[in-house]
Amino acid sequence: MTGPIRWFARAIADPKIVRHLLADEGEVVVDEVRHHWVVYVVPVLEFLVALGLLVAMLFVPVNIAWLPFAAALVVFAHAGWAALNEHMDRFVITNMRVFRVSGVLTKKVATTPIARILDITVDKPFIGRLLGYGHFVFESAAQEQGLRDIRYVGKPDQRDLTIQRLLQRSGLRATAKETDEEEQEPPKPAPVPRTRVRANHPRRPGPPTARRIRP
Repeated sequence: MTGPIRWFARAIADPKIVRHLLADEGEVVVDEVRHHWVVYVVPVLEFLVALGLLVAMLFVPVNIAWLPFAAALVVFAHAGWAALNEHMDRFVITNMRVFRVSGVLTKKVATTPIARILDITVDKPFIGRLLGYGHFVFESAAQEQGLRDIRYVGKPDQRDLTIQRLLQRSGLRATAKETDEEEQEPPKPAPVPRTRVRANHPRRPGPPTARRIRP
C-alpha cells in the first residue's frame, strides 16, 4: 500500500522545486513558502460533509441510496482537488530571484529577479494577525507574471525581512544610514567665478623720438 502512496506523492503531490533552480549558477533556496494551514479549512469541511453523506446513505431506502453515495464521491473529489491545488502552490525565495510554482496536472512557473522587485506590501487582515498569516503584494514588473499577489503566507513579517536582506546584500538599495547621511549633508556652495582685475597704473612716457626736419 505504501508503494502507490509513495508514487503519488512523488509524481503528483511534489512540486519538484529543485528542478527549477540554476544549480550551475550557484542558486540555492533561501525559503520555500507554503500556504498557511487556513487554506485547508474549506477542504476539511467538505470532507466532513462527504462523510455525513455516506452516513446518511445508511438511513435512506436502498433504491435511492446511490444518490448520497454519488454526492459523497463528488464532494470527496472536490475537497481532495482543492487541497492538492493549495499544496502544490509554492512561493520560493532564492539568493538570485523569487518564483512561484503552481498547478497539479499543468505546471505554471512565474519568476522574477531580485533586481526587479521595487516594493513589497504586507497585508495582514484582522483574522490573519490572530492566526499568523498575511498577503504579499509586489509592486514591480512581476505583477504581469502571476507574482503580484501571494496570498496566505505564514509568518509574513519574517518572510518580508528575508527578502529585504537579499535586496540589501545584492546592493540594490542604499542602507538607511547612507540615505540619512545623504539627506543631512548640506549642499556645497556654488563656486564664485574669478574676475581678472587689471591694475590702474599711470602710463609712463617713452623716450622722445627724433623728427626729421626738411631743409
